[in-house]
Amino acid sequence: MKKNIFIHISTLFFCFAFVLLNHDALCQPQSAARYEIDAKRIDVSPTEKDALPRSREFLRLDSTYYVGWMYEGIYKFDHSADYLGYQNALIPLRKAFLLIDKDFGKIFYTLYDSPENLIQYISRYQDLYQIYDALLESYDNLEMPDSVMSLIEKISQYGFKKDYGFGMFYHRAWTYHRNRFFTSGKYPFLKNSVQENEQMAFEWCYRGLAFIQKNKEEDDALFGQGQSVAEYLAIYHYLALLHCYNKNYDSSEYYYKQLISGGAVSWNNYGGMQGEIGHFANAREYFSRDEDLSFMNGMLREAYYYVPELYVFAGRTKDAIAMGRQAITESASSPGFGWYAIGLARSFLYDGQLDSCALYLDKAANFKELHIGTTLTQTQYDFTIHLLQVQLYDRKIFLLKFQHKNWWYSPSVLYELASCQLQKFMVEYVVVNEMIFNPDRTRLIYDLFCAESTTSYDEAMYVMKDFSPKFFLDKYENYTTTDPRKEIQRYFSLFVASFQLQNKDYKDAVTHMENMENEILLDTANEKLFIGRLYENLYNGYHALDYKSEENGARAQLMNEYAPLIPFSGITAKIYLTTSGISDAVTSQVVKQLKSCNIDFVNSSATADGNADILFVKKGAVYQVNIHVISSKGKTIVENQTFLFKEAGNAGYEIARRLFGCGGSAVL
Repeated sequence: MKKNIFIHISTLFFCFAFVLLNHDALCQPQSAARYEIDAKRIDVSPTEKDALPRSREFLRLDSTYYVGWMYEGIYKFDHSADYLGYQNALIPLRKAFLLIDKDFGKIFYTLYDSPENLIQYISRYQDLYQIYDALLESYDNLEMPDSVMSLIEKISQYGFKKDYGFGMFYHRAWTYHRNRFFTSGKYPFLKNSVQENEQMAFEWCYRGLAFIQKNKEEDDALFGQGQSVAEYLAIYHYLALLHCYNKNYDSSEYYYKQLISGGAVSWNNYGGMQGEIGHFANAREYFSRDEDLSFMNGMLREAYYYVPELYVFAGRTKDAIAMGRQAITESASSPGFGWYAIGLARSFLYDGQLDSCALYLDKAANFKELHIGTTLTQTQYDFTIHLLQVQLYDRKIFLLKFQHKNWWYSPSVLYELASCQLQKFMVEYVVVNEMIFNPDRTRLIYDLFCAESTTSYDEAMYVMKDFSPKFFLDKYENYTTTDPRKEIQRYFSLFVASFQLQNKDYKDAVTHMENMENEILLDTANEKLFIGRLYENLYNGYHALDYKSEENGARAQLMNEYAPLIPFSGITAKIYLTTSGISDAVTSQVVKQLKSCNIDFVNSSATADGNADILFVKKGAVYQVNIHVISSKGKTIVENQTFLFKEAGNAGYEIARRLFGCGGSAVL
């Protein structure tokens, strides 16, 4: 989830004091060079294009004065978009911080002793804040939490009675939470379990609230009534996140309501919390308020990762792909690009476009992502890529069998299957080890829908289904009685039924799912994937029990609810096929290839799961195929989808896949 990025402009006091203050009024003795530097800096801010050459001039005049280093460091920080950029910013920023502390440290210790002190040295205070903020963010972006904590400790020693955005308390809480799965063996400030680190995160938030209250009367006198509101809201932001992660949903909702009323809510984080408790329509609405592409460059916009996932849940894979492509285009290989590539790969996967999925997973794997302003980590990044790769290889295996219904007679297909099985096994081995050694696996994987997870419930099933069905059956039966999320209970029940099937408890599984089908109220617009998996599992249960009529009904429902699952399920759908248009040797070869796939082309629409119309048109040397498919329930599965080809090639296989709503290239 995203950290809080609003800045406390506590206000008019600072702006007013800054206007009143002339740098030359400082009581600190200065050399002529320092007077010249202070005079010249007035017209150039550290982020402007002239700041870097001006910083060099300042350093030539006096390299022992912090201003030149500050201008260089802040300029480099502001223009950084990769690991090397932030590393380059660290050197001058550290130097600036050491020098401003050397020259003005004693003043900072007494800054709040009187209003006159504060007014006299307000510009140095603001410089300290700018240097600190850029240095802290650089440490964060470079995954240096120990340096973050040391820097905050140094600021805390000054004894400021107002936080003014330094984050002396909430940034400590954020740092404990973000690194909760590490121990003191890696970073000495940490505790030795996720639970202990979470307790420390809460403790720093509560210390922050006590700090605000302790100094409120004095700060009100200095800065005016209401000065503490922004500081309370900053800590509420983190308390909302922490309570959500710790499954205290009522408390999380309370703090989000406070943030909303105070105009300081992160809609993105609130959307994540709503998704975690199963309010998917609300999640989509709140995430949409954070879809401002103009702020995309430089950090991850989590809406562009999570909204496509919600679209996948809703069966809107084409919308998911469109949004992912937009994010990829706008991000231009800046931080966030890797996450958008993973999200786009997922969208292609559920749209049945496996080659495109593989392409974007490779892009993500080869991109050096910086996890800026988010609790999402490199560990999660790698795990998500690997888990999607497992699912990709699994689908490649099913697709080969779908395209070759007599695959066991083909040596070339058997070789491809063996190759995919081996690749799947190798990646699965990596995934299992990543999961075993992740102390946060219960919260991020097993719990399902955790707002800070980067994998979906459907992907979680892929990592569990091949290992110990009895263990996971017991685990999810326990979830159905202990987890407080009413809208997520049906997903735990689906997992129970899935593991019962794998355990060959077919009758129990079918009874369980039939009860779910009859009793559970769904958000049918946003839970198409859940419905699809329910009918896929029902079909498998009925098939194992040889319940033919029920089997046919479940398969028809799957076709109607989430047809792109069928080519990758091992299920043989019944299709009533009509072809028209040009008929020649090429189109005959295409139709022959189509009919070699694992589809039962029936002679009557009355017994079909779907009715397909295929029109072939030839324009010069190019063939165009138009596909239209309607389910037996009357739902349009494919509406006049077209693609072009010159030679038969794999056009028949392409049509077969697209009969179930899978997407693909406009030209083969």
